[in-house]
Amino acid sequence: MAIQIGARPDSGFDDPIGMLKDCHRRIESFLGILCVVADRAQGRSLSDEERDAIKAALQYFRTGGQRHTADEEESLFPRLRESDAHSFEEIDRLEDDHHEASDLHETVEGIYSTWIESGVLRSEEIEQLLSQTARLKQLYSDHIQVEETIVFVRAAQVLDSHAIAAIGTEFRFRRK
Repeated sequence: MAIQIGARPDSGFDDPIGMLKDCHRRIESFLGILCVVADRAQGRSLSDEERDAIKAALQYFRTGGQRHTADEEESLFPRLRESDAHSFEEIDRLEDDHHEASDLHETVEGIYSTWIESGVLRSEEIEQLLSQTARLKQLYSDHIQVEETIVFVRAAQVLDSHAIAAIGTEFRFRRK
């Protein structure tokens, strides 16, 4: 991502909840690319700039997106389940969202790969791409809302400094 002068720096491993929020901003940005290009470029070949942006977005979701899911499902959610019985419903829903998002990303990546390789899409493929990217956008919007207004707030309230430090250490390990 481009560096923006005056922007707040990303959170570090000592603030894993902040890292998850920072990742949400990247998810929104890269998802925006997938949605905008699908909408604006339908019926024609992708420009070099669009192709490069799509490749970067797909790569982000393949790596950063997968790591983000692991951060939540392997580090944060288990600790929340241990510490807060009220988190189960939201966490179950969020994990279901992760599975649905994974399936949607697989479809979107396949369609975009076809577009990049062949230069064109059939009208059915365009319709499917528009439908799948719109669904992803709604899914992420709802998902991020629940995480940032309920789950992360609860995590900050119920997880002690040792749990937060352990989560940060696990995040660091995943990035090596």
